[in-house]
Amino acid sequence: MPSSTEESAEGDERSVRDRAFIDLHCHTSSSFDSLADPGAVVRAAAARGLTHLAVTDHDRIDGALRARDSAPDGLTIIVGEEIKTADGDLVAVFIEKAVQPGMSALETIAAIRGQGGLVGIPHPFDRTRGYGRKSGADPAAIARAVDWVEIYNARVIGSSANEEAALFAREYSLPGLCASDSHTVFEVGVSYNIVHGDPSTPGGLLAALTEVDIQPHRASYYVRAWTPVAKIIQSMRGNGRRPAHSSPGERR
Repeated sequence: MPSSTEESAEGDERSVRDRAFIDLHCHTSSSFDSLADPGAVVRAAAARGLTHLAVTDHDRIDGALRARDSAPDGLTIIVGEEIKTADGDLVAVFIEKAVQPGMSALETIAAIRGQGGLVGIPHPFDRTRGYGRKSGADPAAIARAVDWVEIYNARVIGSSANEEAALFAREYSLPGLCASDSHTVFEVGVSYNIVHGDPSTPGGLLAALTEVDIQPHRASYYVRAWTPVAKIIQSMRGNGRRPAHSSPGERR
């Protein structure tokens, strides 16, 4: 019969095997503000030890599909989208069709749920990109309708917005995650989360989010200087931000 020490060691080993390393917010060159090739993003994620990466390009999923097709063994790519709603940005994961931008937040959430997907609020209190910054919408109005909140976004400047997000998540008993929000290959996985279980399905991710060990870090501020350059190049390529009336999946 195993001793208590042996049982503890076996339990610790199972716990290590049971861990997943996830980042639920990153961008590729399908976004209007990124030039990161999907294949390069996948290689960086695998090299940095991530087990699950959600590719969440702005208002489209073709980059996520390309990333999923090129993922090596040991790395699960979750197809997602960062959606510009009439009220503010939302992140969807586990979807197979792009969700139309420009709808209200609740309409957008319903569309995500209709595909069996999950939804979170990215950078909710960022001073320029925060939920409701332009619309005046209150994130509290959708708190009961989402599955998680980003309490640490690696691209948020300063600490107060992330701290406010953490307080918001605590107030509404929502899982709090950190995210790289990477727009360059250098940023992939710079912030990630350690969870237990298998977050490869919507149900598995929900179960895993009951206990999250966040690993909040940030890339150099200099890396972000590449974003305005990326926007100019993408605009010249005809890949500017898709207007709300475009059909899902179309390029401008």
